[in-house]
Amino acid sequence: MKRNFPIELLAPAKDKQCAFTAINYGADAIYIGASNFGARKNAANNLEDIKEIIDYAHKFNVKVFITINTILFDNELKPAQELINKLYEYKADAIIIQDMGLLELDLPPIALHSSTQCHNSTLEKVKFLEKVGFERAILARELSLDEIKKIGKNTNIELETFIQGALCVSYSGQCYLSYAIGGRSANRGECAQPCRKKYSLVDKNDKVIAKNQHLLCLKDFNASDYLEELIDAGVSSFKIEGRLKDENYIKNTVSFYRQKLDEIIAKKGLKRASIGTSAKDFEPNLYKTFNRDFCSYFLNGRDKNITSFSTPKNRGEFIGAITEIKKHSFKINQKLNKNDGISFFDENSELCGSKIEKVENNWYFPNSMEKIKKGLKIYRNFDYEFNKKLENSNITRKIAIDLDIKITDKTIEVLIKDELNNSHLLTIENDFEPAQNIEKASQNIEKQFSKLGSTEFILNNFTLNGEKIPFIKINELNEIRRQLIDEFVKIREYNYETQKQKHIKYSPYFLTELDYKSNINNEKAKEFYEKCGATCLEYGLEHNSNKSFQNKQLMETKHCLKYSLGFCSRNKSTLKVNEPLFLVDEKGQKYQLEFDCKNCKMKIFSNCTKK
Repeated sequence: MKRNFPIELLAPAKDKQCAFTAINYGADAIYIGASNFGARKNAANNLEDIKEIIDYAHKFNVKVFITINTILFDNELKPAQELINKLYEYKADAIIIQDMGLLELDLPPIALHSSTQCHNSTLEKVKFLEKVGFERAILARELSLDEIKKIGKNTNIELETFIQGALCVSYSGQCYLSYAIGGRSANRGECAQPCRKKYSLVDKNDKVIAKNQHLLCLKDFNASDYLEELIDAGVSSFKIEGRLKDENYIKNTVSFYRQKLDEIIAKKGLKRASIGTSAKDFEPNLYKTFNRDFCSYFLNGRDKNITSFSTPKNRGEFIGAITEIKKHSFKINQKLNKNDGISFFDENSELCGSKIEKVENNWYFPNSMEKIKKGLKIYRNFDYEFNKKLENSNITRKIAIDLDIKITDKTIEVLIKDELNNSHLLTIENDFEPAQNIEKASQNIEKQFSKLGSTEFILNNFTLNGEKIPFIKINELNEIRRQLIDEFVKIREYNYETQKQKHIKYSPYFLTELDYKSNINNEKAKEFYEKCGATCLEYGLEHNSNKSFQNKQLMETKHCLKYSLGFCSRNKSTLKVNEPLFLVDEKGQKYQLEFDCKNCKMKIFSNCTKK
């Protein structure tokens, strides 16, 4: 199908300050949690802040999407409906949802985006979402370029994909490990990240295959080399992960991807989703922001280079190996700065760290020399100078405007126009005296109309036409300019249009029987799926009717330990293991693994009982 959506850089925002930063540094849209029901419980925001963010964002045609993407209990549906009505009143551009029970409520016509928590991993699922009436599907991170291309070719729904940040090892929405272990549900925004913990892998005879490693921990995602291919595959929204990340993370990642996407947009003659320019005052570098090293995940198919078995922590950028060593200092063939943080792996493959306290004649003095030796590989996980640049960076976003002033004997007409062709004509009576020095008067008029510093505008083109240029006092010119801008701002606010939700249609679901993995936790969700021809066999694990995790699938992942550790038969490995295999956590709890080799997936099952 023909796809003609503008290209959107979508940034996370933990709070109002991060939201304003993302907008100023070039985001075309932001996603943020409201007061409740967002899949990051620690990133909630009050409605007053949300309103302020929306008003500021819309000045630049930047969209604001609100995360309402937890599964809901019956008693939460009415509060969720009230919240969504308020968000619509405040002109939020869309809500990101997981729970289909919301579709059975009396919602305002606010655009709906299907969260990646909906397990949007197949063409069948995305087609269903389009038929139901969703404006956008947020694709599963596990999809390859070919799989995305297939979805893009056969649908006309907006497609959003992650391009940067932390990776969940499980398909989103299909992870129950955190809930099984400690009652903190990922589908309720409370994930305790057990995938970042240590596990051992044992066979059916308890023979240890891998001991005390972070076997479920993945590197971070970086798709910066594949943006053009993703556009060609049908993606229009490029999402940075990180609703718990700080302002420096936002500055660096948004600036980096703004630059990359702008180059592609210009090259391919595409349309950007928002307006306004953000002049850089530093050179962004993704390796200087928190990362567990990077991978492109499954974009090019299965790849061994996706795991971070040694550590879930920020190792930073590789600097080099130590060349010389003294009692309190070392040398390395790369420059470090005072206050830099360094990291390295010790003989037990544990990540250790130190801080550079002093630099003297190319010798570096860390606050501890413990475990530091010649030949040791050093990473920099905190670049003091770079972070100082980020802290001091203060970019403002500006909208280019054109001013055309026509002067007649009776009137002065001032026409203002922006990048979206919003325009306003201000006409005032010309009761001014003709200027004795026309050149100076003309220069003065242009100078005063150029003084737009406290507004969101910057002057692009200025024209002044008229046979008799009047002499206008500076205070009067300033008043005319203020009136023009005030009226133009109101017109732009009036002209801004939010996307309206399509009428919800019930379409046959591609599954006819639904178990707990469909995450149905309220009667309205059950009702929705029944209207789509599916039968709910059991509620989600968080529902009070589900009392046990016994032999339940707790995770489905495309990450496969047999492949990562060299036992994959499809990869023509001759190494054999005695299956079934088990993950054993640090408390001795076992989780059985099942390998779906036909579909290249690994599943984790529990034998524990819910308390």
